[in-house]
Amino acid sequence: MLPRSHQYTRLITRRLKHFTITPASSRCIATAASRAPKRLITPSHQTGSFPREVDRRHPELRCFATHSQHITKLSDQGNQTSGTMATYEEVLKGKYPAKLHVKRVVDYIRSKVPDASGVLYLEGRMTKMIEDNDEAEHFRQRRYFYYVTGCPLADCHYIYDISTSKSTLFIPPIDPESVIWSGLPTTAEEALELYDVDEVKYTNDVNATLTHLGSKVPKSTVFAIPEQVSDHITFLEYDNKNLSILKEAIEVSRVIKSDYEIALIEKANEISSAAHRAVLEKVAHVKNEQELEAVFLANCVSRGAKEQAYHSIVASGRAAATLHYVKNDQPVEGKLNLLLDAGAEWNCYAADITRTFPISGKFSKESRAIYDIVLKMQLDCIAALKEGVKWDDVHELAHKIAIDGLLELGILQGDKDEIFKSRTSVAFLPHGLGHYLGMDTHDTGGNANYADKDPMFRYLRVRGTLPAGSVITVEPGIYFCSFIIEPFLKDPVHSKYIDAAVLDKYWDVGGVRIEDNILITHDGSKNLTPAVKDVAEMEKIIAGN
Repeated sequence: MLPRSHQYTRLITRRLKHFTITPASSRCIATAASRAPKRLITPSHQTGSFPREVDRRHPELRCFATHSQHITKLSDQGNQTSGTMATYEEVLKGKYPAKLHVKRVVDYIRSKVPDASGVLYLEGRMTKMIEDNDEAEHFRQRRYFYYVTGCPLADCHYIYDISTSKSTLFIPPIDPESVIWSGLPTTAEEALELYDVDEVKYTNDVNATLTHLGSKVPKSTVFAIPEQVSDHITFLEYDNKNLSILKEAIEVSRVIKSDYEIALIEKANEISSAAHRAVLEKVAHVKNEQELEAVFLANCVSRGAKEQAYHSIVASGRAAATLHYVKNDQPVEGKLNLLLDAGAEWNCYAADITRTFPISGKFSKESRAIYDIVLKMQLDCIAALKEGVKWDDVHELAHKIAIDGLLELGILQGDKDEIFKSRTSVAFLPHGLGHYLGMDTHDTGGNANYADKDPMFRYLRVRGTLPAGSVITVEPGIYFCSFIIEPFLKDPVHSKYIDAAVLDKYWDVGGVRIEDNILITHDGSKNLTPAVKDVAEMEKIIAGN
């Protein structure tokens, strides 16, 4: 929570003394029309403009090229005197750039509907009570709403007037009964200071505002998201209602991250990496997976990250062969390795990190051999990344490196090109190499094709080329899952390439996965994940050195 000013403390005292909210006060409006714009700070990883190739390689994102050039120009102005680029901590001192984001969304809509006029209408998530209970469900803000507001509050609405580029956030009015239990909520004045919008009103003004804006522009359209419009909201003054393009526009816009979004992901990675290290320090001293999950969660919360991006995977021994194992309750004694796939969330943005390490503090011969293959897969794939690279090609590279490594160990046998063409390597790497990351762990815009008949690409969550400014996970793995591998052993097309006798030595390895979060740049990439993955360093930490 942000600290309240002395002035606001006096305001609280006055309200509690009288404890009466009038209709006039509930319609209080705050406006930012007279405020001067703040200068945008751009960190070192995003200083160039999009080249013309963006139009050709990623046509659905061409509308961002001009906008990126504008960001670059502002960045140059902001750094003329300092001579240095901003760190992510400095970037996060500013506001979440909601106006920048909604500009991207409108640009996309206009690329599809050139004469678009009217308003964008979005709702945040509404408070929902637990069934048969008087307590509210755990709240998680709608990501489409957050992208254009930066507002984490429940029961809010948002209107953007396309003709004037004016954004209005609507927050719940003060409810005296709620104040008794929960204290005073955010006021309109406070919200205007916190969020990058032009005006803040209370939610009892939503319909009146919609009516006013719809009546002033002939043949106007309201753009909204299906099933995210409350029953009491009316669009009677609008000639057209478009419920198809707004969701698509936001999903496409979210692929290329603003500098502030990248800073949020870096912050989530910093916290998560520290929590991963804490688990390394404790792994040799616990009896059960759930103790290690508790260590990870406690270290995130103690650093201010109370939300997890997803349910942690804390898999020991053979359980690591289950890709999304979530029981996290098995004893670790006598098992070789622990696979920890866990990431915190920071202000609605995710980290997604996986590390695999020896429970005893020292990898077995077989575990170390598999780990080295997976590490090479990851490092070589990261080295291949830059703007315009086709993700399918990087995924293929991971499989080819896996085949080379498994051939060297004797698990696979035969000609490597034939093995690749047969797709036998899918038995050991059944999932895609990675996915976009942002507000969601599996973020929008990947264009996956789960109907692909090629088993190597069926679960690849990103298809196409990678644009600069996107953040993607690189998470190769090799797994020894009997449920997946045994059908390959029974199929003559694949069994001739697998040496079952050698394979038997590796079942206890379970699975090895290494995952980092990578920012794509114009000429390469930047790894946002500082978590330890060097074998010698991991073993040293586990040993307490």
